[in-house]
Amino acid sequence: MAPLLAPSLLAADFGNLQSETERLAGSAADWLHFDVMDGRFVPNISFGLPVLQAVHRHAKQPIDVHLMIEEPQHYLSAFRDAGAANITVHYEACPHLHRVVQQIKQLGCRAGVALNPHTPVWVLEEIAADLDLVCVMSVNPGFGGQTFIPNTLRKVTALKELLVDSGSAALIEVDGGVTLDNAGALVEAGADVLVAGSFVFNSPDPVATLAQMRQQLAATTNTEDYN
Repeated sequence: MAPLLAPSLLAADFGNLQSETERLAGSAADWLHFDVMDGRFVPNISFGLPVLQAVHRHAKQPIDVHLMIEEPQHYLSAFRDAGAANITVHYEACPHLHRVVQQIKQLGCRAGVALNPHTPVWVLEEIAADLDLVCVMSVNPGFGGQTFIPNTLRKVTALKELLVDSGSAALIEVDGGVTLDNAGALVEAGADVLVAGSFVFNSPDPVATLAQMRQQLAATTNTEDYN
């Protein structure tokens, strides 16, 4: 499968989210990544339900909602109703993770679990087969524009092995500090979805930047297939 690109709206122009969303409609973006922060689980506050509803009205791609919040189980149906196609919760925020994953699946959304940089992949061993998506945080969650943590490559490789051993078809998503410099290596390690925020939206032309990423990853994938 060709890797998916999910530009993170956390780095977009908040004053022009409609136009930002609309100009991505014809881009190489496969998903739109939507970060929700509550100021408790992470030290920042970002979007909420009304903003997701507004973005959903103008989006052409599925919206990949990443809940960096405490007690996410109370808000799952509301985010589904607001337009979420994927809902990812944090392992660290869910003492009853299996129950939360089942709730998400019952809502008809793709169910994901995110791991903070310090959390080892083996914690998902008992639930891997139930997941649709695992999001590996390659920066500490809460703020955009951070530097990629190099150990993420090893972590993605380990996660890929765990998923294969578990018979899981879950996609591996990498979120944080993704650029052209590390995108190819991440895909080679096993990543299926790349979330890129500042690198895309701080560039002179986000659509052209996404196209460049797509072209580079297509070349990497074709080379692997040939080998």
